[in-house]
Amino acid sequence: MTFSQAVLRALLAFVGFVVIQIITGMLVPMKPVALPHIFQWMLLSNAVVVTALSIVAVRTEWRGWKMGAAVASIPLTIAAVNLLEASVFLKDAPLGFGKIFLYTLISSALSVPLWMLLFGKRDEGLPIEHYRPILAKFRGERAWKFVVSDLSYVVVYLANGMIIYPYVKDFYATQHLPSMGAMVALQVTIRGPVFVLLCVGLTRMLGLPRLSGALAVGAVFTLLSGVAPLLMPNPFFPDSVRWVHFCEVTSENFVFGVIVAWLWGQPTLAGSRLLHQAA
Repeated sequence: MTFSQAVLRALLAFVGFVVIQIITGMLVPMKPVALPHIFQWMLLSNAVVVTALSIVAVRTEWRGWKMGAAVASIPLTIAAVNLLEASVFLKDAPLGFGKIFLYTLISSALSVPLWMLLFGKRDEGLPIEHYRPILAKFRGERAWKFVVSDLSYVVVYLANGMIIYPYVKDFYATQHLPSMGAMVALQVTIRGPVFVLLCVGLTRMLGLPRLSGALAVGAVFTLLSGVAPLLMPNPFFPDSVRWVHFCEVTSENFVFGVIVAWLWGQPTLAGSRLLHQAA
């Protein structure tokens, strides 16, 4: 697939993505959000999501329904984790998390055939080389890499939270927050492990050498989990709080994505081939 073909298909994916959201909005009606320029912000957020997912769809070796389901499940998983955390931190707010999740689930399911039709068939052209994380086949190594990856998320989460706390403490003083132990437990047992699996999946799907793969995974994961969700104004946070969280989440998720992809990646494609031959 040439670059121009990839761009064209990404544009078609963007149009299809917007149409799917409109259809889903008819199936799962929600209370309109009265915020300035909300439709334009939604289009910009969708453009970020489609751009990141299109890069993954072009790079991955997976094709057909497997590729479509894998690509569509990435934003769904991120949204589910974000909604879970929001329900813990903002439990006093009548936000309708159930409807939001149902909307996200249906729109993600409808996007599976869209990704499959646009990117599900490998066109003839220049071959794309991929590597596979060979060392991950050993149980002991999988275990320590997973633990280190999980703990690294908790570390960057807490470190960034401490940095931004002075800027959001007035807002959260009006909320009933869980205890520090409960917040850490949520990151260690749910958010961290889920994000580790996502970043390992992105590492596998993008199929790049260690350094470039780590940077690519960090960028893609940040676009999907930090930029897109917090770029658009929402009724959950005032703009001043939202932009602080935007800086916090994008920086911590990029660092985390780089760490995970570096741990689970291979140094070079050539090194990967040698490991394949030795195995």
